[in-house]
Amino acid sequence: MNFFPYPGADSSLCSRPARLTLTTPFTQMDKLLLIDDEADVQYSFRRIFDSPEMEMATASSGEEGLRVIPQFQPDLVMMDVRMTGMTGLETLRKLRQTHAKLPVIIMTAYGTTQTAIEAMKLGAYDYVLKPFDVPKLQALVRNALEAARAMKKVVSYEPLLESEDYDIGIVGRTEAMQDVFKLIGQLAGSDATALITGESGTGKELIARAIYGHSQRSEKPFLAINCAAIPENLLESELFGHERGAFTGASQQRIGKFEQCNGGTLFLDEIGDMTPATQTKILRVLQSGTFERVGGNTPIKTDVRIIAATNKPLEQAVAEKQFREDLFYRLNVVRLRVPPLRERRADIPLLVNYFLKKFAEKNPQAIKGVTDEALRALAAYDWPGNVRELENVVHRALVVSKGDAMLSADLPPEVSMMSRDEGRGTSAGGAASGTVSADIGDIAQALFQIARRDPKLKLIPFLEREMVIQALKETKGNQVQAAKLLGITRATLRKRVEKFGITQQLEIK
Repeated sequence: MNFFPYPGADSSLCSRPARLTLTTPFTQMDKLLLIDDEADVQYSFRRIFDSPEMEMATASSGEEGLRVIPQFQPDLVMMDVRMTGMTGLETLRKLRQTHAKLPVIIMTAYGTTQTAIEAMKLGAYDYVLKPFDVPKLQALVRNALEAARAMKKVVSYEPLLESEDYDIGIVGRTEAMQDVFKLIGQLAGSDATALITGESGTGKELIARAIYGHSQRSEKPFLAINCAAIPENLLESELFGHERGAFTGASQQRIGKFEQCNGGTLFLDEIGDMTPATQTKILRVLQSGTFERVGGNTPIKTDVRIIAATNKPLEQAVAEKQFREDLFYRLNVVRLRVPPLRERRADIPLLVNYFLKKFAEKNPQAIKGVTDEALRALAAYDWPGNVRELENVVHRALVVSKGDAMLSADLPPEVSMMSRDEGRGTSAGGAASGTVSADIGDIAQALFQIARRDPKLKLIPFLEREMVIQALKETKGNQVQAAKLLGITRATLRKRVEKFGITQQLEIK
C-alpha cells in the first residue's frame, strides 16, 4: 500500500482525524514531532499515527521545530529535507548540538538521496523516500522509538533493589558479580574495546549498556546488533551500508550501523558467529577507523567504540581457524566474564524479588512474594538458560498462580522437583531403593521436557559429559575419587575427559 499526501486536505480535519489503520505498533505513550511545511503531509501523518498510545505535534519550519522540542520533549522527530526557511540539514545540525541522542528520520521526495546521506552523517537515525509505504513507515517509526527508549535507559550496576535511579538493573551481591561491577566502573572511564563473555541469558547486553551509560560517549548513540540473527549475506550491509546496485534489491544507497553510530558505541553481540569476510572488515575498522560500503570503494572514516560479546570460546575458534587471531586480540583488550547463574545462586532471591517488582509495575494484581519451598527449588535448579530463564519462570508463575505468593506448584516440573527432592528422606533397604528410583524418574521426566524444548540436544552424550564434570567438581579434580563416584575405572574416566574435551581450567573450577 503506497501512501501519497492527500491533496486538498482541510487542516481543520487534523484535530479529530480518521483512523487509517486498525492496529498500532506502539506499546506506550510515545511522542512524535513532525517538521514539514506541507499541510497535506501533516494531515496524512495524523491519520497514520492517530492512536491512544501516540501523542503527535507538528511544526511547519525548522525554526519552529527547534522551539517546540524543549517544551514537547519528543521521543522521535520526522523532518523533511527541503522546507521554507531553515533547511532540514541546518535544523538537524543545530538539533544535534543540544539533543545528541534524539532519533531523527529524514524524509525526501526527490530521486537523489545524497542530501539524506549527508543527513545520516550528521547523525540521523534513518531516511525515507516519499511516497511512503505505510506498513514500512510504521515499522521504521516503531524501531526508532524502541532505539530511543533503549538509549534513555540507565543501566545501574549498583546491587541494591531499593534504588530508584534505574529502569533496568544488573542485580547481584555475590563476589562474582562484585568483580563484574568493578570492571564496569573501570571500563566506563576508558574508551578501550571490551569483550564480554558468558553463556546465553547471562545479561551480556545489559553489561554493555552499563558500560555505555557510564562512559564519555553516553550522550552519543548506542546501537546493538546480533551477528547471529542476521543472515550472512545481509550482515555486511547492515554494518557498513551499501551503494545503490551493489546487489540484487539494492535500489538505493543505505547507511550502515558504523555510520549511524559515529561518535557512539556499537555493541556486536554473538561476534563468534561472524563470517571471515566480515571479520576482516571489522579488523580494518579497529585498526584504521575506516571502512567501505558494500559495492563502494571510497574509504569512510568513523569514530565508534566497539563492545563485543560472545557465548563461544573464541580461543578455541582461533585455534580451529574459525576466528581471526588478530581480530581476537584487537577485541580482547579488556575481558569481562559474566558468571552463569549457577555460579551465583545467592543472587537468586534478589533476582526473583527484582522480577516480581518489575512485573508488578505492569500488573498491580500480580503476586508479591514467594514461599520458602519455591525459593529453595529455584536456588537448587542449575538454570541452563541463566537469568533469562529465571525471568521466564517467574513470569510463568505469575500467570498460573492463584494466590498472593509464588508456590512450588507454580513452577515448571523441572524446577519444582528440586524442593521435593530436598524434602525426601531415605531409609535402609528397599525403601531407599524405591526413593532413588522415584528420584530418577522425576529427573528423567524433567530432562525429557528440556529435550523436547531443544530438538538439537543429544540427551545421552549431554548427560554423560555433565556427570563427568560434576563428579570432578565434587572431588575437586581427583580422578580416582571421581571414577569411584561414577562407578567406572580411572582409565574409562580419562577416555571420557578426552572425548568431551573437558579441561580442568574451564570446567572443573
